[in-house]
Amino acid sequence: MCGRFGLSATPEALADFLELDPEEVPRFSPRFNVAPGQQALVVRPRRDGRMAVRPVRWGLVPAHSAARPGRPLVNARVESAATRPAFRDAMARRRCLVPADGFFEWQGRRGEGRRPWHVGLRGGALFAMGGLWERWRDPSGGDTLDTFAILTTQPNALVGALHDRMPVIVPRSGFARWLSRDAGPAGLDDLVAPLDSELMEAWPVSPAVGNVRFDEPACREPLAPPR
Repeated sequence: MCGRFGLSATPEALADFLELDPEEVPRFSPRFNVAPGQQALVVRPRRDGRMAVRPVRWGLVPAHSAARPGRPLVNARVESAATRPAFRDAMARRRCLVPADGFFEWQGRRGEGRRPWHVGLRGGALFAMGGLWERWRDPSGGDTLDTFAILTTQPNALVGALHDRMPVIVPRSGFARWLSRDAGPAGLDDLVAPLDSELMEAWPVSPAVGNVRFDEPACREPLAPPR
């Protein structure tokens, strides 16, 4: 799964990455340890075809839910998202992008001293994880809540040494197709394939990243040289 990630780039750098005017990107503070249940920036299509960048809560609540679940859905497996009821409609019509410049994976089994690793593109470059979003309406009050989940896929060689899943990383050339409602899930196989491990690097970091209150640059400080 992908349970933590960071976006420490400046709003200007994010605008450049998305090829948007800086005024189209909301001002935001650097985040180094975004956790489920928190707000994160998500890219969704506007009616005019442009990209809209807005904060959305991480942890998808299916639109058909009668009540807000106690444990929202943080990840969705790309292999089953098109058929699983919780994700089926979103995979068909509400795909999104989740900008990041790093994510964390924990190596080892629970209860056996699992070790966190920071994973990202070489040089700390920005990337976009594939996601799904939903709008849930409270049946009792009519209030709405927008939420998202991050899609995961089979790992590449680098991430596979740490975990059996990795987030889908959508290539920049595929952003428009990923966000298009005219592109069905069956035509997106090339966009959800594991990213080439040669483009990525990883290093172990402090176990303190397991604490959601630890959200500072030290989250990424390597305990060993990158690989």
